[in-house]
Amino acid sequence: MPKERQKIRVLIADQQPLFRQGVRSSLNQMTDLDICGEVDSNNELISAIGNLYPDVVLLDIQLSSQDEGVDLAKAIKQLLPSAAVILLSPQPNDDELFQAIKSRVAGYVRRDISSNELVTLIRRAASGEHPINDTFLSQPKVAHQVLEQFQDFSWGKGAESFVSPLTPRETEILTYMAQGYFNKQIALELNISEQTIKNHITSILRKLDANARTQAVITALKRGFISLS
Repeated sequence: MPKERQKIRVLIADQQPLFRQGVRSSLNQMTDLDICGEVDSNNELISAIGNLYPDVVLLDIQLSSQDEGVDLAKAIKQLLPSAAVILLSPQPNDDELFQAIKSRVAGYVRRDISSNELVTLIRRAASGEHPINDTFLSQPKVAHQVLEQFQDFSWGKGAESFVSPLTPRETEILTYMAQGYFNKQIALELNISEQTIKNHITSILRKLDANARTQAVITALKRGFISLS
């Protein structure tokens, strides 16, 4: 007899009872999700993390204040590294996105996200994905800000030099990726097909042992294969 698949444990951390009720109502319809708890303050949240061991935390970025919401995300990851945090913001902006990425948040979305989109996001986050990467490289300003910080980190300086395994064309494409270009935009810039771009990116991810575009760009920056200048 096949083993029953374990449900994804979701903790809702939000100040508004009506919002929590709506989220609970939507998620309860999914057989693979389990609402393990609800909290409406940062103190309750920290306590719940240690007692409930959620797989995914839906976190209102304004639970205490805008800045502290991101700090709470960081605290959650420190207390329970296996938990995926999805930040819910009334008005997402570049500064919040930058801080969310630094706090290792799995997702960063508007509070008025549809229930279907939220369910998909929760499942992806629980499986170890970081859907926040979908928006990261589509925001050139934020991408440059984050990548520049990675490039300036001390562990990126004076490191052993590597011979790049990338071809000149792959390096060119990866440089465009670091600047926030989408596949279609890169294809137009290089006057080649979008499918060819996809094939190159597949090769890039394999060579850099990366499972996402963001990881590939950061790895390439660390090893000096590309630069932001």
